[in-house]
Amino acid sequence: MKIGLQTAVSAIIGLVAFAVLVFGPAGTFNYWQGWVFIVVFGLTTLIPSRYLAIHDPAALRRRMRAGPVAETRPLQKVASTLAFLFLVAMIVVSVLDHRFGWSAVPAGLSILGDVLLAAGLGISMLVVAQNGYAAANVIVESGQTVVTTGLYRLVRHPMYAGNVIMMLGIPLALGSYWGLVLMLPGLAILAMRILDEEKMLCAELDGYAEYMQRVHYRLAPGVW
Repeated sequence: MKIGLQTAVSAIIGLVAFAVLVFGPAGTFNYWQGWVFIVVFGLTTLIPSRYLAIHDPAALRRRMRAGPVAETRPLQKVASTLAFLFLVAMIVVSVLDHRFGWSAVPAGLSILGDVLLAAGLGISMLVVAQNGYAAANVIVESGQTVVTTGLYRLVRHPMYAGNVIMMLGIPLALGSYWGLVLMLPGLAILAMRILDEEKMLCAELDGYAEYMQRVHYRLAPGVW
């Protein structure tokens, strides 16, 4: 299957899955936060994916090779599975929060959540454009080199930094404060994934240990 068609099919399946996750627990389609969330998510992934399909299809294929099955390290399989489950839980809890009124998020803050969602996804896609070997799974490929330019000058894992911003945006975009609580286990899973990934990169990717000495922070400058 050509990468463009594969991307389109994956996008349709993904949007349908998100629609079920959002409007099922909501119990209604009269949920503007849910509609905006799906539109923002769809556009922020489809437009960069279309660009990569034309200009760097190999990078897009790496990006689409995701999930526990694609992982080769046992800890990464566990982390990938848990990350997926907590993402689903975050969406469902946020929607239920909005439905039953457990917390009241102003409309302006929901729009800010959509901005954070778009920013987080946009950063993740920009990383793929800056580093063609940046994949959704943890692997070192033949011929891979250490990328030290672009966002990699600021932090060692800019794609995961984008994920953190996205996690912050999702509950707010869906009109929930309680969904933010799930960020805590989400961050713990991400830290576990990063530490294991760096262990592998130091052992298998030439120059990565030296890169770690130059760029000290993993996710946020001055924090961690």
